[in-house]
Amino acid sequence: MSDIIRRDPRAEWIARNRLHPLHAAMQPAQHSWMGPNGVIRKNLHGIGFIGPNGIKRIDRSGAQQGGAVKRSATVEVQLPLHQVPAPAFYISVVPDMVGGRLSSHDRDLLGLAHQLAGQDGAVLAVVFGEHKENAFATAGVDRLLVLEGEEFSGYAPEQRVQGLRAVDNQFNPRHWLLPDSRSGGGEIGRRFAAALGERPATRVWQVKDQECIGRAGAGLQDLARPVARLILAAAECAEPVSETRHEALKVELSTSVARSLSRIEDLGAVAVDPAAIPMAEAEFIFSGGNGVKDWQLFHATAAALGATEGASRVAVDDGFMARDRQVGASGTWVTARVYVAVGISGAIQHLQGIGACDKVVAINLDPGCDMIKRADLSVIGESAEILQALIEAVSAYRNESKRDAA
Repeated sequence: MSDIIRRDPRAEWIARNRLHPLHAAMQPAQHSWMGPNGVIRKNLHGIGFIGPNGIKRIDRSGAQQGGAVKRSATVEVQLPLHQVPAPAFYISVVPDMVGGRLSSHDRDLLGLAHQLAGQDGAVLAVVFGEHKENAFATAGVDRLLVLEGEEFSGYAPEQRVQGLRAVDNQFNPRHWLLPDSRSGGGEIGRRFAAALGERPATRVWQVKDQECIGRAGAGLQDLARPVARLILAAAECAEPVSETRHEALKVELSTSVARSLSRIEDLGAVAVDPAAIPMAEAEFIFSGGNGVKDWQLFHATAAALGATEGASRVAVDDGFMARDRQVGASGTWVTARVYVAVGISGAIQHLQGIGACDKVVAINLDPGCDMIKRADLSVIGESAEILQALIEAVSAYRNESKRDAA
């Protein structure tokens, strides 16, 4: 067992949120306090530990004082289980699953579906092909339907629409929710709406009082209409599910999906230079700041990882990176799935610019800087040594993959 103390950001957030149902359980027990006369008072009932015979003992050495009742932010939070044994209706969600995992946009969509389902309905997630996600339960999925097969792999919008029509015939969902995104949800949603003969509600950012409110007029106006059966929702359309865990029971189609004769030939993924990807569209950003001393090593690490390079304002002002590579409120707001900050302390403008990133990794010498507090994973140490070790690890992994393929 490692002696390294690891943070649990979720538990820390629950400890700060007074409205969360587990807030009281995450508060440390109070063993002493100052009385009205300035004298420190102690709670003798809260000090000590339970002995092997079931008798409470007091450790006067202080080594184990409060050890039995002290709660740490690293404990695993067990959320209450939300079950729907016999759903009255279904709310179907088709997440983008970019990279085989739920994105922040997908989680917002599941939060909206949870609002529409209420207590009687169930959220049905429809996923195409293999995935790497293992957190469907905490994201708000009650039923999970995975449509596997080579016909659904790659760019196959016509075949996926056929699969959604089969799901619609079997489960007859009350509403269909798809992300109005460039990752496939926007196109598939519109194709599916044409196949069903439905008029979808697009660019929806709020559902309230039986009305869908979507963006119109180049995003300058709001268009309200009754809640449609097929909704293409924008990012931040609702708060993601965070206070309950769900069953995520797997279900299957009772009939096979008809194979459509696709008029589109998928030639596979095309290699793209990470440096040519706009910062606002990059999925993996490797960003450097004032703490980077060896910029050649930084560029070599970004090339080894296949990441898009970014920088803080200090690095740009010093001339190490171009102005279009600046990340932050005064530069570019990014929505990367993985953001690696090397030698960036974390000014408020920079933290604002990476607020929508899914996972943040920080490499820094200062364990108390704001970027370390924001990061999901932190590595404390000299950046040059860490980057060199990272390059070696990536090279070893690729060489091993080549040997396995041979």
